Amino acid sequence: MRKIKIIPLLNTIYKTAIIYPVSGNITFSWNLGVSAGIMLVSQIVTGLFLAMHYIPESDMAFDSVRHIVVDVNNGLIIRSLHANGSSLFFFITYLHLFRGLYYGSYTSPRRHVWLSGVIILLLMIVTAFLGYVLPWGQMSYWAATVITNIIAIVPIVGKDSLMVVWGNYSVSNATLQRFFALHFLLPFVILFAVGGHIIALHENGSSNPSIGVRHFDNLTFHPFFIFKDIFTTMILLYTYNYYAMEHSPEIIDPDNYVKANPLSTPAHIVPEWYFKMFYAILRSVPNKEFGAFLLLSSILVLFIFPYITKSGLKDSSQRFYHQLYFWLFFSDFWLLTWLGGKPIDEPFVSLGQACTGYYFIYFLIILPWISRRERRFLRLSN
Repeated sequence: MRKIKIIPLLNTIYKTAIIYPVSGNITFSWNLGVSAGIMLVSQIVTGLFLAMHYIPESDMAFDSVRHIVVDVNNGLIIRSLHANGSSLFFFITYLHLFRGLYYGSYTSPRRHVWLSGVIILLLMIVTAFLGYVLPWGQMSYWAATVITNIIAIVPIVGKDSLMVVWGNYSVSNATLQRFFALHFLLPFVILFAVGGHIIALHENGSSNPSIGVRHFDNLTFHPFFIFKDIFTTMILLYTYNYYAMEHSPEIIDPDNYVKANPLSTPAHIVPEWYFKMFYAILRSVPNKEFGAFLLLSSILVLFIFPYITKSGLKDSSQRFYHQLYFWLFFSDFWLLTWLGGKPIDEPFVSLGQACTGYYFIYFLIILPWISRRERRFLRLSN
């Protein structure tokens, strides 16, 4: 034990994974952070193997992916793990975000934990988008064309910035090489950001579901919680491998099995499911500029609302209005995800506008109102 404390890295691991104090009443939902970390490592490892065979050239990228799947030993498995891993990674991250919302982890003293988590989410979105372009199929090419064109909306510098991103006058070989380089680099930036996220968490300790747990009720992470994480990890790995082996073709859009053709636009351009919520917000209004503004605001609002929402009641079981509006938001999120894959037609357009409105109302009006109401209740009760 004395030798462990002498070595800085081992001492950090010892404090983080062995003697770290954790509230005794936390549920399995607190394991989502560990599960997300496992998925991040998995994405980096499988991505490194894929990068050994991938060729970032517009004439060869699609064929190199086919070469990985057909000719490389276990290439199909590695690609399936990587493609399905991104979906599972986002699903776990979204659940982790919902848990933070439900238990008020965005308020002081854990505000920096929330903000660092949103930065990680933003990096994940950029990384996943870049990776989606790399197979250079029809959907990859046209998704890159549609999304990057949003940059041109920025006044004065928009068009010049778009040329820098493209490296040409349209999505081309230069674009693919830029995207591959960034897609390779950003996961390591995410890994660094996760380290900051953990440091911010350990400064004030993990939250807990109830107000009744005091500091001396805390338990060490090992052995009381490490087996819960191991159990969750086993379920995660089983689910991960099952979908990678059995349902991989269902995850990939059929149009992406066709090589990119700049002269043929797909009838219905749809992003991956984890982007559909943002895509629904983008197209919720007919005005392109305002739609892009709403898309950007949907991320920025996650940074802003913790500063206008003060800490209220700590015990979520006592927060009726908080629970009510949270579950409405939870439903709103998945409804937007569903709408993002539907045609731009009625009633989907009107429903998307209503859901987009509630998304912003929840963060900018409802949560601050609930916090003021709860703080008023606490003052009266005292």
